[in-house]
Amino acid sequence: MKRTIAHVLAAAIFILLASVSVASEPSWTGPIDRAFRARCDESTQRYVLMLPQGFDANEPVDLVIALHGHGSDRWQFVRQDRGECRGSRDAAARYGMIFVSPDYRAKTSWMGPDAESDVLQILDTMKDRYRIRHTIICGGSMGGTAALTFAALHPDRVDGVVALNGTANLVEYTGFQDAISQSFGGTKKEVPEQYTRRSAELYPERLTMPMAATVGGRDRLVPPDSVRRLFAVLKKLGRPVLLIDRPEGGHSTDYEDTTAAMRFVVEKVRSTSRVEKTTSPR
Repeated sequence: MKRTIAHVLAAAIFILLASVSVASEPSWTGPIDRAFRARCDESTQRYVLMLPQGFDANEPVDLVIALHGHGSDRWQFVRQDRGECRGSRDAAARYGMIFVSPDYRAKTSWMGPDAESDVLQILDTMKDRYRIRHTIICGGSMGGTAALTFAALHPDRVDGVVALNGTANLVEYTGFQDAISQSFGGTKKEVPEQYTRRSAELYPERLTMPMAATVGGRDRLVPPDSVRRLFAVLKKLGRPVLLIDRPEGGHSTDYEDTTAAMRFVVEKVRSTSRVEKTTSPR
């Protein structure tokens, strides 16, 4: 009899702990797959929207724009379990943020002019529909590159950046040239200005917002040196930045580093906002 009671109690405790664990997991309303007509060329484009559990549209909310890697699409950061994707989702959910993952011209975007226009249009839509307070743009590989590029092009639209295994210099980058030239409207020789203006390393003065990046010393697909150089300059300028540099790492970022990068940027953005609010003149 005692053994039976002990087993019942143990089972009850296990169920209770399991329910607490499940309740503490980040949760969403969605995903919602949305289509829109692009302003730049009238084509139909798409993004995925996820709202935090218990979301109140009347309350101010922060926004994460998550940019997928080369060869993928809007579903990568929504569905995949890899560290970059799950870490970004979980961080956004824990902080109660809207999570948007756009195609931004899907598999071979590289934040060319059309992709840039689509992201701007999505930001306008989010601002029209919700009380957006801060916008953080993140991404992995091509998406990490795109996050840096977009922030350098539109620093007034971005409050924080998380770039995972991206490049900050498309002038010197030699990978995926067929896809990039198609996205940019020509090769480096044909439209050099596009490669220059989309290289975040060349515009550190524009990047005043909190930023975090991850790089791997053994990454041959997207070499880390340009991001290292950019963050060294930003640090000298006194910017709020975090570089997670794994000398033995490759072309990936694990869950822990992704979470750390997201946490750094979100908390810096929010703390800076609080300071500005309390020190602003009445």
